[in-house]
Amino acid sequence: MRPEEVNALGFDWGKLALRVGPEVNGASNFRGGVVSLEAGQGHARHNHPDAEEIIFIVSGNDDQMVEDEHGHPVHRPGGPGGTIYVPQGRLHATFNTGAAQMQLFVVYSPPGPE
Repeated sequence: MRPEEVNALGFDWGKLALRVGPEVNGASNFRGGVVSLEAGQGHARHNHPDAEEIIFIVSGNDDQMVEDEHGHPVHRPGGPGGTIYVPQGRLHATFNTGAAQMQLFVVYSPPGPE
């Protein structure tokens, strides 16, 4: 899918453009898309109760928080080429620490209401 072929969901921190999934092209086991985070913005701490998530940093730098198995927040800096695994149900958050827009590619499995 080319960027102009998909609709993006807008948020106060940026946008999510789903590129693959049941509603986009019939994929049934996962959903994926591009997340754009504006400079100095981030998405609130949240979880996906029924899905695992992979986050691949395409561009930009961030502070990534993923709770450990005991529920304690663990923060790590990230940058281009970095990959974050978020286990099912774990709280996590991404904050763009750079001066420019940040691009992420995210995959959820199984697909759910992202």
